[in-house]
Amino acid sequence: MKTRALRNAISIALFATLYGQAGTAPAREAGAARAAPGAGQGATPRQAPPVDEEAGQGAGAPRAAAAAATPPADATTELETVTVTGTRIRGGTTPSPVIAIDSEQIRQEGFSTLGEVVRSLPQNFNGGQNPGVTGAASGVGNQDLTGGSALNLRGLGADASLTLLNGRRMAYDGFSQAVDISAIPVEAVERLEIVADGASAIYGSDAVGGVANVILKRDFDGVALGMRRATTADGGFATQEYTATAGAQWQRGGMIATFKDTTSDPIHASQRAYTRHLGEHYTIHGGSDARSGLLSLHQALGEVAELRLDALRTRRDMLRYASQGNSYYRYTPQTDIALVSPSVAFFLGSWTLTVGGAHGSDENTDERYFVSAAGSRRVTQTCYCNRSRSYEIGAEGPLFAIGGGEARVAVGIGSREDTFRYRPRVTGTPYGGDERARSAYAELSAPLVTPSRRVPGMHRLELSAALRSEDYASFGAVTTPKLGVIYDPNAHLTLKASWGRSFKAPTLLQRHQDRMAYLWRASAVGATAGPADATVLMSYGGNAELEAERARTWTASLAVHPLAAPGLEAELTWFDIDYTDRVVEPVSYAQALSNPAYADFVDHAPTPEQITQLLSIYNSAFYNLAGAPYDPTKVVAIIRDQYVNAARQRIQGIDLSVSYRFDLPRGQLSIRGASSWLDSEQRTSANQPVHALAGTVANPARFNGRLGAVWTSGGFTASAFANHTSGVTDRRGAMSEKGASFTTLDTTLGYDLPTRDGIVPALSLGLSVQNVLNRAPPLYAPAVATYVPYDATNYPAIGRLVSASVSMRW
Repeated sequence: MKTRALRNAISIALFATLYGQAGTAPAREAGAARAAPGAGQGATPRQAPPVDEEAGQGAGAPRAAAAAATPPADATTELETVTVTGTRIRGGTTPSPVIAIDSEQIRQEGFSTLGEVVRSLPQNFNGGQNPGVTGAASGVGNQDLTGGSALNLRGLGADASLTLLNGRRMAYDGFSQAVDISAIPVEAVERLEIVADGASAIYGSDAVGGVANVILKRDFDGVALGMRRATTADGGFATQEYTATAGAQWQRGGMIATFKDTTSDPIHASQRAYTRHLGEHYTIHGGSDARSGLLSLHQALGEVAELRLDALRTRRDMLRYASQGNSYYRYTPQTDIALVSPSVAFFLGSWTLTVGGAHGSDENTDERYFVSAAGSRRVTQTCYCNRSRSYEIGAEGPLFAIGGGEARVAVGIGSREDTFRYRPRVTGTPYGGDERARSAYAELSAPLVTPSRRVPGMHRLELSAALRSEDYASFGAVTTPKLGVIYDPNAHLTLKASWGRSFKAPTLLQRHQDRMAYLWRASAVGATAGPADATVLMSYGGNAELEAERARTWTASLAVHPLAAPGLEAELTWFDIDYTDRVVEPVSYAQALSNPAYADFVDHAPTPEQITQLLSIYNSAFYNLAGAPYDPTKVVAIIRDQYVNAARQRIQGIDLSVSYRFDLPRGQLSIRGASSWLDSEQRTSANQPVHALAGTVANPARFNGRLGAVWTSGGFTASAFANHTSGVTDRRGAMSEKGASFTTLDTTLGYDLPTRDGIVPALSLGLSVQNVLNRAPPLYAPAVATYVPYDATNYPAIGRLVSASVSMRW
């Protein structure tokens, strides 16, 4: 490439990143090398293994290098960040299993976005906000409003899994408390760490299912340009991707800047045999044009401090269609995401004091047009506008010597403000609100026994405790503790267990959504007796009196890492989550008067005062669907279907991960796999029966697994992975229908050519085929004729996807 073109590409990358954000609190590691990438396995993760403290490494944490030799007098000490997801203790350990996925493993398995990475995790449910989720008929929780991808651990909801960028919160996406992880360019990512365990005692609200932390590269040096093209076997989803990354290292500092432009065509229903009945324009996977820029800087100020600034800006334009007879709707949502996060760490002897903040925004403008023979007219233009602002100051350091190590503590205080606004620009009523919270936390880690003590039958014993209190302006204070223990009977086994409580604040949509009242004929909502002209009032919408959702979590795991087979690692994890006070819309209105399970939410023979009170509260909109004028004397019942704290869920399961890496006469072979078995159920109220969630349509399948191998030899890499999702049952009709399971095969080939004389760039070539056999999703009769005939939350309809990539690095 010509010098001018290269310079322009770098300039674009730098300019485009000056809008956004994220950050992590840096920590001092004087005279030591930076933490190495985590021990996870690509998108087929293994749990990060425990390793010997005598080597300077912590259980369940990324492996840290041993201390370097004493530097010469004129050398400078490098101040580096040591990031361990799931704990605020620098270089600490977490009793929860950690899934660590580094950039090399992402490349080996052929993924181009972090959204693809998290959708491949067996512990993650692909419902919620994800591309291609359509026709799930399971409320607003499963949809593709923004084109982004949200983490959804254990299927608890995308708003119950917390996503961080370098340890800092991002703004919520759309109308839920989900975060778009795919907005972060994967080219700037060092690794992704996921703790699939309750973490509110460490991070606060939303971390009921767990937390994901995207850790950015700090040591990128040079310039890289990349291009990728992809297409499907049956048409649609043709993709073009261009990336430019520049980085530099200098004395005591460095930076990385990335710009990415990706365009993907939609998949129309007419391009798949099983959806052609839905019409020519109908799309089963939206098209998008996304541009992302990211900038990350760090600079040490002598031996006393380190400054860091992370910035992110992403814009995504989408295109979707929904047919309606000879007419159709055209959706053109646009999403703008920005994040800016500065922080500074002060090194006070053996203690570190960190001050940081984050400011983020996420605005989704949903514009819709109705197209018919008469022409096109705009029917909707709304903005789901989110803002977030947070500040935190924390300190971390040793307390006293114990067990051959140090007891360490982390303490801090902070504040956070989230804002949500729904702004209709064609028709409708605006609504929204703010949430403010103050927090304080403390965490203690105590290594009672370390390997250096050589205690018989006790190689390591470490206890941890964390406590966090948050005071919300709306519903008051919530305090969440967590206790953990790590026990190594010998150098080959590690036992870990944790108990804790987590919580999630109700979303601002649930609290402030427009309040509406509906008038129905009593016969339309299940009445089988009474006057033919009897009517029923139903309340719907936001509820300002909502309380926090709460959960109790247990996790226990056994990790095997025999010294005699250093390439073998395996971990078995059991988890149990008791999730209460879930916010739901509790009634299926068509059965409100016929099903006794809804008795808690129905007031029979309401008084005139009760009727007047309901209409005075839910007066933003009144919809008469009774087919007759409203007459309060004919109202025989009130149905309360607004958001309430009502549901209780129980989630249990087992995760298993295995990896084995060994040398061959030519190259190295890594075999790795992960699986998750899940059992979950829900009771909406005391009078309603328990019903299964896992294994049913629009909920997680009971079993997910991914198993494969990667072979490397010189600059050549080849991988093959099989993915399996068990069948789900459709219980929405009169008869239950169990669908088939879904198994696909992915392969990736890569070849790296090194640079020559520092002039010819290093060249990387890649070829990836996902769903090699072009498997179609399992089909069933949809509950609504205009829905797709498959469960889009569990089974994608993309088919065989072939992509080729090339990148050059100077």
